[in-house]
Amino acid sequence: MADVTEPRSYQLGVSRPPLDLADLPEPEEVFGVRRIGPKELVKFAIGPSLIALGISVGSGEWLLGPQAVGQYGFVGVGWVILISALLQTFYNVECSRYVLATGEVPVVGWGRVPPGFLLWVPVSVGLVIFAFIAGGWAAGAGQGMYALVHGELPRSGAEEPRLWAIALLLLVFAITASARRISRALELANWLMVVSILVGLLLIDLFIVPFELWWEGIRGFFTPASPPEGITATQLGALAGFTALASGLNWYVMGHYRDKGYGMGYRTGYISGLRGERREILPVGVTFPDDAANTARWRRWYRLLLTDMWGVFFVGAMLGMLLPTILMARAVELSGETPTQANVPTFVAGVLDAEYGRVLFYIALVLGVVILFSTQLGIFEAMVRVTTDAAHATSPALRKLIEGDPRRFYYPFMLLLIVVISVILHLALPVSLVQWSANMSNLGALIFPFMLMYLNSKLPRPARPRPWHYVLLGANVLFFGFFFVNFIADFVGDPLVTF
Repeated sequence: MADVTEPRSYQLGVSRPPLDLADLPEPEEVFGVRRIGPKELVKFAIGPSLIALGISVGSGEWLLGPQAVGQYGFVGVGWVILISALLQTFYNVECSRYVLATGEVPVVGWGRVPPGFLLWVPVSVGLVIFAFIAGGWAAGAGQGMYALVHGELPRSGAEEPRLWAIALLLLVFAITASARRISRALELANWLMVVSILVGLLLIDLFIVPFELWWEGIRGFFTPASPPEGITATQLGALAGFTALASGLNWYVMGHYRDKGYGMGYRTGYISGLRGERREILPVGVTFPDDAANTARWRRWYRLLLTDMWGVFFVGAMLGMLLPTILMARAVELSGETPTQANVPTFVAGVLDAEYGRVLFYIALVLGVVILFSTQLGIFEAMVRVTTDAAHATSPALRKLIEGDPRRFYYPFMLLLIVVISVILHLALPVSLVQWSANMSNLGALIFPFMLMYLNSKLPRPARPRPWHYVLLGANVLFFGFFFVNFIADFVGDPLVTF
């Protein structure tokens, strides 16, 4: 008689154990509500996109975008911003698809791509650390804090702004340590910061930016044009890389969908804070059977993902780029000067002080600090999270050492990173550090979209992408990869393309 026993596991990729099989939960079960209406959507389901948006409305939108527009104008810069935001939001959805379908975060999933985890997990962690450990976002926030405290802009090379940057790193540690559930604490912090940032920038722009500049900024997004003369490959590549999030490295934030409980993330666990209950995270993910009931649940979860990413992240990222850049353009008009790498974190505040007085000076400084701290919070925590998830999933010895409690690795590693970043902060200007990070993100675009194609093509049938999704992943490779190759050519000699 034939064996008709239902399979209990699902082998996906190589070198990692098979995924267990279980039913997808209903969203109402995960969020503890009777139905998902508009109120429940905002209160419970939206979240990971806000963490990503808090990072997004930061180093790219407050430093790189305004600097580029302040020096070169909107035309030839704006369309790069729009294309980057569109491609990155789509890439975010595809990275999150894997998380929802398996409960595994991307850094663990990469270990299933041939030749296996011994190569791809260390490479992936190394790229994230290498890209973001420079700490340009922290250095910029430190400059803003100095100006806020002293009422004047810091001199070049001053030590106190670096000390403020280190203090803000310690504040990140305090926020995560005081949380019951780290992802939820980051969501709430970003709800407060992102709303304050966008509303504050909107009010200032309505007050001082003429309609002509608003229209020029919006028109710049939709005007294909050659990059402006004089802009370098490094500047343009950094702008493309850090518009929206971090081009090829966006996956480092998408693991929050697991901790939020989206899809199969509900079955695999989350990292709790020191005030929370001890929680174990499954070292191997769980996926769902290919049947009608689970297909229907998958469609519901996928619609929630699209709402979170396109309705919150993309719209917020575009506003987060438009509002600071038109403000910078107005500051350039008023002052007759252009921002430099040294003064761009506080340039707008200085101009507003000269033209409108101390009230707007301090408002601009507060907004700048909040903008850069939201980035600091998300990036710094993500470096710790990615390393913790990778080490926990791939090392049985570590799991035994920490007795299955990821916090015993998470917090000591965070303290170690604070020490390392504190040293690096003394080595370069904030914008130089951010440009380095952004172009390292573009390197990721040459690697991870291909790995994502492999993984997502092997998901249970209802979760697999459609053919045109692979085409758009290839567009990510071409767009961001071009900027990285040009950056390397510029770094070692002459760029492939000059503007």
